[in-house]
Amino acid sequence: MLRFTTAGESHGQGLVALVQGLPAGVPVAVEFIDDELRRRQQGYGRGGRMRMERDGVEILAGVRRGETTGAPVAMLIRNRDWENWKDVLPVEARPAAGEAARALTRPRPGHADLAGGLKYNLHDARYIVERASARETAARVAAGALAKLLLRAFQIEVCSHVIGVGSVVLRRPVAFDQVRETAMRPEPDGGSLRCADAETEAAMRAEVDKALGTGDTVGGIFEVVAHGVPPGLGTHANWDERLDGLLAQALMSIQAVKAVEIGAGVENAVSCGSAVQDVIGYDAGQARFTRASNRAGGVEGGISNGEDIVVRGYLKPISTLRRPLASADLVTKEAVEAAYERSDVCVVPAGGVVGEAMVALVLARCLLEKFGGDSLGETQRNYRGYLEQLRSF
Repeated sequence: MLRFTTAGESHGQGLVALVQGLPAGVPVAVEFIDDELRRRQQGYGRGGRMRMERDGVEILAGVRRGETTGAPVAMLIRNRDWENWKDVLPVEARPAAGEAARALTRPRPGHADLAGGLKYNLHDARYIVERASARETAARVAAGALAKLLLRAFQIEVCSHVIGVGSVVLRRPVAFDQVRETAMRPEPDGGSLRCADAETEAAMRAEVDKALGTGDTVGGIFEVVAHGVPPGLGTHANWDERLDGLLAQALMSIQAVKAVEIGAGVENAVSCGSAVQDVIGYDAGQARFTRASNRAGGVEGGISNGEDIVVRGYLKPISTLRRPLASADLVTKEAVEAAYERSDVCVVPAGGVVGEAMVALVLARCLLEKFGGDSLGETQRNYRGYLEQLRSF
């Protein structure tokens, strides 16, 4: 099974990603991983931390001469900000120093500060904050880049775009070619919100500017589209192997995501059944079944159906506000204002990049579970045999 784990703190020495289960022979370009990390750092409304860090990956194990070896792949992303925190968060058993050790006793509503402090019996939420921070997603993006490189060998692409910021939502559908172009276009000076429609993006920027001017934050919606996925990934047989369930969990695990939608799920829930099902046809020339629409988002009965997989993540406004909300001190229990640390105003484009990584990791896992193989060549042979089975069905 393909699986991954991450380690590291927001202001620690760095972030670590460990990816296990990749077959041998997958081409790996460090430049591609670094580009994915750069895309995560970009976006209109990002804060000062993104200007400080210049994320780049160091591959420590599992890749030799530009290809995976079949062994676990270990990656490190160093934190430049560690120099400012190494006396505050020392590894050694010695007193911390600097700004009263930067203890965090004024929990922020909506963050993990209070719940984590209660769970781990810590009156300083600093240790909760360091791991709960969305800085952790840099390691996920590095892991997801490896999954994308595997999927690329099967002509499967995963891209994202932003369809909502604040109260502004793009209402028209976007073809995959335009999603790809939007996701990969160069970042302009000042940043982009990666919306496919220029007029809608301008209105989204106004939402970010308004939040910035009032010391607030703004959330939104990103959409991840996977193109070229064959029918048959995932299964209806067990609840925890359904593809839609795996995708929903993967996106819900992203910091600040509070809802996940597959296809037109929200609209479908308030429509009649005759209006939401994707009518089936058959294209004899391509020897494949077709759908007249894709309201199911490419997944039926927990199984991919051959259409584009479309998943949306709904991001709440992030919890660190320059205009602090009311809170209670973890030590004194007195009423206080919540803590403020360097923060972003809008992270929706970055959320989309993290969403791509998580979707790619799920699809890569399901692909390897179905087709197996200890080497890329073996997996591709099995895949080609399956495609022939589909053509002769």
